[in-house]
Formats: sequence, structure tokens, C-alpha cells
Amino acid sequence: MRFDVCTLFPGLFDGFLSESLVAKAIERGLIDVRLWNYRDRTLNKHHRVDDSPYGGGPGMLLACQPVFHTVEAVRESRPEVPGELLMLTPTGERLTQPLVEELATRKRLILLCGRYEGFDHRVKEGLQPREISVGDFVLNGGEVPAMLLIEACMRLIPGVLGDADSARYDSHSAPGRLEFPQYTRPRDFRGLTVPDVLLSGDHAKIAAWREQQSDARSAGHEL
Repeated sequence: MRFDVCTLFPGLFDGFLSESLVAKAIERGLIDVRLWNYRDRTLNKHHRVDDSPYGGGPGMLLACQPVFHTVEAVRESRPEVPGELLMLTPTGERLTQPLVEELATRKRLILLCGRYEGFDHRVKEGLQPREISVGDFVLNGGEVPAMLLIEACMRLIPGVLGDADSARYDSHSAPGRLEFPQYTRPRDFRGLTVPDVLLSGDHAKIAAWREQQSDARSAGHEL
């Protein structure tokens, strides 16, 4: 699966792409992440990509020209797989596990990361991206949401996780469903102990206990 990330700050992705499962997935060819800087395609001699909004108001907006030209260059880099264009914005549809499952089936996603006060509205009108929000709050830009989306999709790609069941039993793998609590050694830590059923060796009882715990968590009643 390929991700093309359009951003003003590609350096923010250095650590994200070079560590942990993301780096392993890239190394094994399971995902491909390409970074595109809006500044590389601005026609402004000072490499400016922003300007003040018509009508006044605080802050600056990302201008149309560098964004349009960047998206066009991204699409031309692999025209046989045009990809789905996504804009990371707090006004978009909420990123949920069912949406992640849908997006993870795509061969290519093109992610637009905003900055400042956002994009000139003609980016939305002209490019018609699908708008995605990671929550009802505002960040400095779309880079962190892009990382969230990449990691969430990546986990569903066969071969990325060491155990395929890890994703199957995750919280929200079914709508509204939360994962059961889990424990590891030692059995007793500062008086906090592991439930006896998990040490019983009775797999049927363990499965029933986990189901009960998951039901209670999902209903908002921690046992």
C-alpha cells in the first residue's frame, strides 16, 4: 500500500518512518511512504506557500497554486494508480475503525496536510478531496493525523503484525467493542494480582472471562 504525504514539514516524519513496525513494514515492502513538500512546487520566487485571507482575519492560508501543483505531481508520479485524495481537517468525517478498514483496502492514499489557518477553500472545490478528521479538536497541522491514519491502516495489511489476531481482537475491531484487560509477569506486583482464571489453564473459562470483561468495558462498566 502506498501513502503519498503532501506537507510543509516532511522532517516531522523522520522518526515516525524510521522506528518500530512502520520501519519494518517499509523495509519489507508492505507499505511505501513518499513525502512531498509544497514549497518544492511553488511559483513564488521567495518559495512562499501562504497568504493572508481575503476579507481579513487572523493567520494565513495555504494558497491554491502550490497545493494543486503538488497533487498533480503526485498523481503523475504513478498515473496507473491515481489513488484516493484525503484532506486531514477537523471539519471532515470522523476517522473510525470501520473507516480505517475501508481505507486499508486502497492501493494508494494521497494525504493533504494543512497548516496555518488551513487551505484556501478552492483546494476543496477544485481537487474534491475526501475530508477526514481524527477528532473534535485542532492541531497545528495535518501531519500528526496523517501519521495516525498511516499507522491505523498499516496494522490491517497482512504481514505487518507478527500475529494477525492482534488486530482482530483490538478495541473497536467491531463497532463499539473494547478489548478485555490483559496481564503478564509477575503474578503479584505491589499487591496487584492477576485474576486466578487466567492462571487456570482452562481455555473455555478464560475465553468466557474475556468475553465478559469486553462486554462490561464496552458498556462502560469496568469490572
